[in-house]
This record gives sequence, C-alpha cells and structure tokens, in this order.
Amino acid sequence: MLKGFFWSLLAYAAYSSHDALVKVLRDYSIFQIIFFAMLFGLVPFSLSRLRDPNPVSLRPVKPGWVTARSCFGVGSLVFAFSAFKQLPMVQVYVLLFLTPLIVTIVAIPVLGERVHLIRWTAILVGLAGILIVLRPSPQSLQWGHLFGFCAACCGAGGAIVARKVSAIENRSTMILYPILTTIAVCGIATLFVYQPMPLQDLLLMFGIGLLGLIGQSTILQAFRHAPAATIAPMQYSQLIWANFFGITFFGESIDRWILIGSAITVASGMLIIWRETRFSATQPNLRTRNTRSVVAAPVVAVESERRDPFSPSI
Repeated sequence: MLKGFFWSLLAYAAYSSHDALVKVLRDYSIFQIIFFAMLFGLVPFSLSRLRDPNPVSLRPVKPGWVTARSCFGVGSLVFAFSAFKQLPMVQVYVLLFLTPLIVTIVAIPVLGERVHLIRWTAILVGLAGILIVLRPSPQSLQWGHLFGFCAACCGAGGAIVARKVSAIENRSTMILYPILTTIAVCGIATLFVYQPMPLQDLLLMFGIGLLGLIGQSTILQAFRHAPAATIAPMQYSQLIWANFFGITFFGESIDRWILIGSAITVASGMLIIWRETRFSATQPNLRTRNTRSVVAAPVVAVESERRDPFSPSI
C-alpha cells in the first residue's frame, strides 16, 4: 500500500512537470507542441508492440466509439494546453478537476446510472469551490477559463467512452488510434503555424513526451501496489506542484481564496471517491486520471487496471 502511495505521488509530480513545460513553451503554437510531444510518445508505444510476445489485432471492434474517444483525446490536449498558456496553473487544475464531476453527470443519460444525494452534494460543493477560486466577473474571465472547462468536458467524454467499450476493445487499440489522430490533426495544423525551434526547445518538447511516459508508467506501478480508491485522491497533489511551479518559475501569486476554493474542490472529489468506494460497483470516476499526458507504452494489466481500462491519458 505504501509503495502505491509513493508511486502515485511520483506519477502526479511527473504530470505536473509535464504541464509546467507546456507553459514554458507557450511562445509556440499548441499544435506544434502537441505534435512533437505525441510524436515522441509514439516511439515507446511502437517499441512495446514489437516486443509484445502476444500480438493482438489493432482493428477496432467499434470504430465509431474509438473515433469518438480519439476526438475527445485531441480536444482534451488542445484545450488544456491552451488553458495552461493563458492561466495560472492552479486555476487550470481546479478546472480540470471538474472532470469526475462531469463524468458523474454524463453517466446518468449515457450509462444509465443513478446518482444519489451524496454525489449530487459533491457536485454542488465542487462547483462552489470552482467559483471561489475563479471569482468570475466580466473583467476576470478569459478564454483560458473556457478552454480549461472544455478540456474537462473532453476528458470526461473520453472516460465515458473508454468505460463503455473497454470490455470489447483491447488496450493497444484504445491507445494507438488517439495517438495517430492527434499526430495527424496537430501535424496538419503545424504546417500553418510552424516556428523554427532551437535545440533547447526541441529537447523541452521531448521532455514533455518523456514526462508523460514516466507519469503513465509510474501510475501503473502505483495500481500494482494499491487499490484505485487509494491512488485516485493523489491526483490532488498536483495543486501543490502547481503552487510551487507557479510561484517559483512563472511569478504567479496565491491568495487565501484560491487555497480555500482549491480545498473545497478537493473535498468534493474526495467525497465522490469515498461514495463510489463504499457503495458503487462500477466506480466510474476512479477511472479518470490525467487526460493530458503523452501515452506510455502499454503494460500488462493488473487487477486494478482491469477495473481502470487505461482511461484517456492522451
């Protein structure tokens, strides 16, 4: 259990560093950043396929759903990277933490789930936390806030699709097509917005891909040593890293209202996790991990990963 705790903290530290590099490279188009990062992420996936002793077909069983998941993946990356370029990291994370709340709401009509009073309470509390952090007004709201919200919606959509088809689609198919779709879409867009890159910036883009690989690999290690209910709350440690990176490198300031709102949002997410751990057989929101990292090579599934069928990490 303790090993799982530390592996998960390492994973979310890697994810936060991944997001900080995106902010460092904000002078480049997000399409160029995503294209090169995903291109680097395709390499370990391809190598793992070559080394796989039990190759499987990569033809999707439900191409429509796989296409939908791929589109959600592209949208999640584009919107989240856009938000990180424009907003303080803490604000972006708080918006992205809306994902499990959105999954809870969308699961009602799409998956036919029932949502009881505790989960509705958690949703309202989470929204209150968001409002406290953002303190929205016509003067304070920016496009970045809309982008962050759209990223959370796309992440939730990808998580719902992953859950719906996870029993019939193999993991490699669920990983490969979002990667290829993202590379294709962002590659075409990059043709129109490309800026020459010095070696230093190219290495930083490689670093985004590498940190995504490290994050996904270490989160898989975490699930080998601890149950999903233990690992899922660790994602909120990203707020600590967001404060550290924001203050140290980006000149961002943190006031008491941001801390209070963040704490309320975290509490709402923890309430949902507790509710599903105690009473839900499906635990849909425990599947929702980082939706912005470059996908790591697939690893042999353990029991917790069978419950969490490689949620959209793309």
